[in-house]
Amino acid sequence: MKIHLPTGLLALLLALPLASQAQAPADTTHHGGLPVVDGSNGRCLPSPILGPYPVSEWDGSPVIGLPSEGTDYPLQKALGLAKSRFKIYGWASIGGNLSTSHNSNAPTAYNLVPNRVVLDQVIIRMERQPNTVQTDHADWGFLVDNIYGIDYRYTIAKGIFSDQLLKKNNLYGYDPTQVYALLYLPKIAQGMLLKVGRFISPADIEAQWAPDNYLYSHSLMFAVDPYTFSGAQATIRFSPYWQIELGVHGGNDVALWSNSAHLNGLAMFRWVSRNNNNSVYAGINSVGSGQYSNNHDNLQMAVATWGHRFNGTVHMMTEGYYLWQFNSLMGGTVIDGPGQRFYENTGAGAFTPGLAHAVGAVNYFQVLLGAKDYLSIRNDLLMDPQGNRTSYATSYSSHTIGLVHTFNSLLRIRPEVRYERAYAAGATPYDNGLKRDQFQVAADAVIRF
Repeated sequence: MKIHLPTGLLALLLALPLASQAQAPADTTHHGGLPVVDGSNGRCLPSPILGPYPVSEWDGSPVIGLPSEGTDYPLQKALGLAKSRFKIYGWASIGGNLSTSHNSNAPTAYNLVPNRVVLDQVIIRMERQPNTVQTDHADWGFLVDNIYGIDYRYTIAKGIFSDQLLKKNNLYGYDPTQVYALLYLPKIAQGMLLKVGRFISPADIEAQWAPDNYLYSHSLMFAVDPYTFSGAQATIRFSPYWQIELGVHGGNDVALWSNSAHLNGLAMFRWVSRNNNNSVYAGINSVGSGQYSNNHDNLQMAVATWGHRFNGTVHMMTEGYYLWQFNSLMGGTVIDGPGQRFYENTGAGAFTPGLAHAVGAVNYFQVLLGAKDYLSIRNDLLMDPQGNRTSYATSYSSHTIGLVHTFNSLLRIRPEVRYERAYAAGATPYDNGLKRDQFQVAADAVIRF
């Protein structure tokens, strides 16, 4: 396989020495009052993010050594499967917005339809998680996610029920977004977790699934990067502070049997500081030929996420990425279906010879307000100089403030306000090419079952 990197991009070399203690038990020695592995969080440091947040650990990578016992939600109990390691549960996100746009909120993703209440997503998940706390024996697991709603537009993969979007431009649809098997091998370093199948792309603060997001809406940069991969990914733990991920996949948002699939590699590392106040999750989550083919993206991506905890009340997450591909079309992957009021940008865009690239950055700043409430402030930037990601050659910024309230383990609401704009002279990407900026007031309810 030929690997092509754009001019000026420095290769990221990760030197991870395999010390003789790589398979030794996790360090539990107390060092000057720093957090220690005491068993309360499995083989990992105590959870750094406490409160009614969607996450309790740094970044979105799978963490070996965490307890895997999931909550028994109402569906699980109704099926008589309480206390079973096989879990079946789900959630629904129903939301709406008031927008200064009248036809479409694009290039904003997810909150696509202005001035309307929609079913964003309803998910049924079936899973069995391997026990990676123990180190005595191999274990196995699996996960299957099924989505219905308008959010399928951002998870669909060419070759897997993709005519709903790529041929018909349907607002609502179905997608089996994740279908993968898991194998845990405890004797490789301090444990290796092998994932094989279709899975969500690593390395984002944000996630496709509503319960996993700080806010209802998504940043502009999240709207245009890879969503899912199909292939294999191995996560290897070396200590409570270091782990790596190595993998191969067929490219972003394509089935392996699609005529747009290309062999790509993946290499990421995760580091957590000894005081548990900082974490870095970085690397290349897609690298190969980078050749756009058959009207579909083959995005290459170098990415880094930094998490920082100021104290028990305030923490933040910051992410930056560089995307690139070669010989692509403006707007990226082509939707051949008829244009609709909510999304008119169908058909093939203009050809861009050579390199097309984009740069994205986002910061999430969280303030804990109480046992059930937090404030989240998000600022993000997207630079799309060739229009490859959004069909408009311009830079964007968006600014969002949201208040999240959790009623109980089954219900959460997320109201927010958001302003975004494009900066290039004459660029009017919003409301189907009519406006250069956009203001929204939006909210959703996340209901678990």
